[in-house]
Amino acid sequence: MPISDRAYKQGGGEYAYKAVGAAEGMAHEHTEVTARSECMGVLGVLCTWLNILLIFVPLGIASHHLEWGSAATFSCNFVAIVPLAGILGAATEALSSHVGQMIGGLLNATFGNAVEMIVTINAIRAGLVGVVQGSLLGSILSNLLLVLGMAFFAAGLRMKESTFNSTGASANMSCLTLSSIALGLPTIYSNIPGTNFEDMLMISRISSVVIAIVYLLFLWFQLVTHADMFGEDDEEDEQATMSAFTSTLVLFGATCVVAVCSEYLVDSIEGVSEEYGLPKAFIGVILLPIVGNAAEHATAVTAAAKGKMNLALGVAIGSSTQIALFVVPFSVVVGWMYDVPMSLDFRVFDSTVLILSVFITSIVLHDGASNWLEGAMLVATYILIAIICWFIPEDPDLAGAHHHGHHREL
Repeated sequence: MPISDRAYKQGGGEYAYKAVGAAEGMAHEHTEVTARSECMGVLGVLCTWLNILLIFVPLGIASHHLEWGSAATFSCNFVAIVPLAGILGAATEALSSHVGQMIGGLLNATFGNAVEMIVTINAIRAGLVGVVQGSLLGSILSNLLLVLGMAFFAAGLRMKESTFNSTGASANMSCLTLSSIALGLPTIYSNIPGTNFEDMLMISRISSVVIAIVYLLFLWFQLVTHADMFGEDDEEDEQATMSAFTSTLVLFGATCVVAVCSEYLVDSIEGVSEEYGLPKAFIGVILLPIVGNAAEHATAVTAAAKGKMNLALGVAIGSSTQIALFVVPFSVVVGWMYDVPMSLDFRVFDSTVLILSVFITSIVLHDGASNWLEGAMLVATYILIAIICWFIPEDPDLAGAHHHGHHREL
């Protein structure tokens, strides 16, 4: 409720009207200050030393079209995404001062995952089911373990213990538990003797529709019916550096540029893998998601270091939930549209890793407080998974491909 309304309702007579007038004058003055400072806010986001690296954006695009080689394309676009991630993080922080930390984190996750969806569509059209499955799993794991772990660690260096909204985190983790079950069941079914691939594919498509509906219900729960449960009582009132419209515009523009750089980066990885001998499983599950989630990573760690734990969780956990309950079923439906056998039948290793990652993250989040040791444990879990991915054999027969004959590419 505006200050003037509170004064009118709580006060009485002449005193109330004087309070109303004073409050409205203050509000008008605040609006003028915000309008004058908005240009400075935009310049503050764009004019930083890190943004000198934006020169690699045109270089990355040029290296792709002029065919400078996969190594040059990979390097230029990799470096270009770093300052763009910083801009996305700053714009999200500015937007969160208008809509709250939790909703700001949700918006950041949505813009960030737009890149994932674009890459997913292109990969499915090319028939790269294994690449899509590996990168989607890696995106969930990187947000759940690496991004959240580093956010907790950064916050732990600032203060002994950081608190956050455990109710919102618990709701997200419940959704992630559902998604891990939805991915595990088709995988288990595919290993039952006498089953066939067509039935498993239909099970995956029906399951995808179900979990997508659950995500829509979760959004309704978070934004409408139980919005008060996701609020932050201790959230500090901050001077907004940019308006909500300008912040959203910057977010959208930076996301579009990241989408272009990410696409060129993905195209160059095959060549880099062959030239430098990097395992494809490591690239798909570890390297690609780290690059794709650079925006979420920068936002979450920066916000946590400033004590904005709800914003950090809204980005890291919110992004994982969105990928698991929306982007994954979206990819199955896209495969259905293009008649590509994209399914929820991930490797047994993938499904097991997801379930165990959700388990350890739930344990860390249950008390509504974090410290640097819990962050270190999450990062260590991610490192253990990365080590296994490095040693996964390239030959799908050695990697334990499914007996239905649809070998994975990772």
